[in-house]
Amino acid sequence: MTGVHRRHVLALAAAATMLAAPQVSMAQAGKAAVTIGLVLEPAPGLDPTTAAAAAIGEVVHYNVLEGLTKINADGTVTPLLAESWNMDPDGKSYTFKLRQGVKFHDGEAFDSSDVKFSFERAKAEGSTNKAKKTVFDNISSISTPDAATVILTLAKPDGNFPFRMGENTAVILDPKSAAGTATKPIGTGPYRFDDWRKGSAIILSRWDGYRDAKAAPIKRATFRIISDPAAQVAALLAGDVDTFPRGIGNQAVKQMQADPRFVVVLGSTAGKGILAINNRKKPFDDVRVRRALMHAIDRKAFIDGVLEGYGVPIGSHFAPTDAGYVDLTGQYPFDPEKAKALLKEAGVATPLNVTLTLPPPPYARKGGEVVAAMLAKVGVVARIENVEWAQWLGGTFKGNFDLSIINHVEPLDYLQYTNPQYYWGYDSAAFRDLASKHASTTNAKERQKLFGDLQRQLATDAVNAYIFNPQNVAISKKALKGVWPHSPIFANDLSTWRWQ
Repeated sequence: MTGVHRRHVLALAAAATMLAAPQVSMAQAGKAAVTIGLVLEPAPGLDPTTAAAAAIGEVVHYNVLEGLTKINADGTVTPLLAESWNMDPDGKSYTFKLRQGVKFHDGEAFDSSDVKFSFERAKAEGSTNKAKKTVFDNISSISTPDAATVILTLAKPDGNFPFRMGENTAVILDPKSAAGTATKPIGTGPYRFDDWRKGSAIILSRWDGYRDAKAAPIKRATFRIISDPAAQVAALLAGDVDTFPRGIGNQAVKQMQADPRFVVVLGSTAGKGILAINNRKKPFDDVRVRRALMHAIDRKAFIDGVLEGYGVPIGSHFAPTDAGYVDLTGQYPFDPEKAKALLKEAGVATPLNVTLTLPPPPYARKGGEVVAAMLAKVGVVARIENVEWAQWLGGTFKGNFDLSIINHVEPLDYLQYTNPQYYWGYDSAAFRDLASKHASTTNAKERQKLFGDLQRQLATDAVNAYIFNPQNVAISKKALKGVWPHSPIFANDLSTWRWQ
């Protein structure tokens, strides 16, 4: 079956499936409902404080679950469950004044004890919160002088702390319902969790008890899980999905731009698309081998061939939108002969057989084929292993892999490189020292210098092969307003959406 014919059959089959499926949406009915395309199903559940998948935040963050602060589409930070906050001059203590009269969906009152519970849970032994080591372990004490005040004292200063409090790892849960968050999240947001039809859809409905009833014109939101690129396009064209805020296959862009029913917006992201390398495994524990992999990859060819040109090359684990970004792409230019020489210098006998584990997104599956072809030219034979998202999280993300392709979407997540237990296994005292100095420095000029040093350290160590920063592609029906043009974090703030 040819590729073109296969895609055509997939599209027809997907459209038929959509039409035959239970009518969980009909998004424009009464201009009060919306259906959102979701590329990956949240796994293993809907609790962003215990699981790492970015897709969890796409559903629940700001909609069902809220934190002390809010990160907006432009990256600014504003109050949410906190009305205000202030930082002590030494950068080690933050006092948050909380909103009063706020309730959880089950009627429980929100106050400072919920913040204390949530953060102690996040930093407890055995916590699987992905920000445990980088954010919550840095909180040395939590004080609650009254129901509307929380004082967080840090072991080391963190000028980004208000931003961290707006990420989905820092949402506030109630002690009575926290344990059930993965299957039935209960929060303080404008939407309640209704139903999760595994493999198909997640449904939220507007909560009439929200503190600002006018904040959410949309009454019902259905997240349809559609991973196949052809099926994504079919769903949009059939009217079964109103928007793909992010993640849709870039090959659909030109087709959708030509359709007057839709608006296609190209925005920025905090994403870092990488060939992840297991630094613990031989021969990848040799920096020369990792540098060889970097020289073997033609970033421009990857971006043009896999992302349809909708991305820019990167040379470290930082996005061009980060303040203080340094362009290090010149450190490892595409040079197959240099790659071969480095492998030889490291004593690696070729062909070197490795496994390239690929999660479902198109950039990974299609990108894996492209990268495997590039690696083959320098003597590295990559056997492709396609896995589902839950398998990637349960295996690769636990450190069981050789190589993988993944887009790290969290902003300013370079602190993961300070954690030797993180899945790529990087253990560098030099990097940890730089990160510590950066966190404790208040001088703006020195912080900027150290920020550049952090980037250069990762590039020099070639921890991973840094490839691309993707553009955000948001495709929506023309009448749907409020969808974020940019993705500083993976969230869909439904409270700002409306039909016009």
